[in-house]
Amino acid sequence: MQTVLLSSFYLGPIEYYSALFRAESAVIEIHDNYQKQSYRNRCNIAAANGPTPLSIPVEKPPTAKCNTKDIRIAEHGNWRHLHWNAIISAYNSTPFFEFYEDDLRPFYEKKHIFLHDFNQRLHQLISRWLQIETPVRFSTDYLAEYGSHVSDFRESIHPKRPSGFTTKPYYQVFSEKHGFIPNLSIIDLLFNMGNEARLFL
Repeated sequence: MQTVLLSSFYLGPIEYYSALFRAESAVIEIHDNYQKQSYRNRCNIAAANGPTPLSIPVEKPPTAKCNTKDIRIAEHGNWRHLHWNAIISAYNSTPFFEFYEDDLRPFYEKKHIFLHDFNQRLHQLISRWLQIETPVRFSTDYLAEYGSHVSDFRESIHPKRPSGFTTKPYYQVFSEKHGFIPNLSIIDLLFNMGNEARLFL
């Protein structure tokens, strides 16, 4: 796979990092119109009660169409505390949570203004954990179509649209209760499999 075109996601799913891992280079789209109920501000984790979405609240944009790069995080609902507690509750008993915990916790202790900036800093951390060295740049404007040398995943990786991606099964803490849950947030794979996570991308 040559160049992949991806959106700015919050703790993106395994499919997202699989595409990035296999690409020669990547472009992160930040000039698209922000979409509600997408991975831009949400991720899915495996909790004791099954798949659980975590959503970052965002401020209402000033216009109906607003670029993803301009979306601001809302500070209501104590969401950082709730997300971190949900992550601890879901993954505290996984084999590798303690290994990653100290790097991840600060993201839920500090205020971030823009959603894309928060997503990107998390993305850089995850790429370091996975040792993904694919060169990444950001879009400079919005293009509806790219040439054949670009694989466009902007619309296909979506929580409400099956993409055909198949997750190779791996150990999950609650699998005896819920069975294997595919294509969760990349942190599910990392916390359960550690350095072996790369083998499942």
